[in-house]
Amino acid sequence: MEQAMNIGGFELFKAYLSGTDQLDLVNDLRAVAKVAPMRSPVTRWGKPMSVKMTSAGRVGWTSDRRGYRYEPKHPDGMDWPPIPEGVLTLWQDITGLDRAPDCCLINYYGEGARMGLHQDKDEVDFSYPVVSISLGDDGLFRMGGTERGGKTQSVWLTSGDVVVMGGAARLAYHGVDRIRFGSSSLLPDGGRINVTLRVVEG
Repeated sequence: MEQAMNIGGFELFKAYLSGTDQLDLVNDLRAVAKVAPMRSPVTRWGKPMSVKMTSAGRVGWTSDRRGYRYEPKHPDGMDWPPIPEGVLTLWQDITGLDRAPDCCLINYYGEGARMGLHQDKDEVDFSYPVVSISLGDDGLFRMGGTERGGKTQSVWLTSGDVVVMGGAARLAYHGVDRIRFGSSSLLPDGGRINVTLRVVEG
């Protein structure tokens, strides 16, 4: 059941981005994907993920049979493109931090895609928050505690929402159970884009 999150360090900024801002951001992300094409990665156990992903920034997050990690180059060998200025401005405005993120991970959820519960723990310094931007179709976001199992809470994220996870929420298990495919007209072919900004090294 959907409910308001009451986990310390979890902040939800509803409709933070205007319609124009969302369109501008989507165009910036398309430019990133032209340089560093989206791929459908596999888990360390060889299971294909249902999302497609790419990155921008100093490093990008990747997954294959060797495990989850950050890499300085795209799996096809090219450097990751720089993080778009609009994304960096959003990070600074919402966090108040001068320290820029090292990685801008871009996930695309098509019809039926989901993301299982996981922790963002491949970074060196957990004192920095993770910032997540939702674009396109609604996604049912679920969050638990810092250990697997136990009670979880869920909330629908809609296009233009921004989430900040710091404090106790920084290492909480979280995921996306499903999307309402076709609930937004932002992306012509439907689907949801999630942009995650992270400081990888302190």
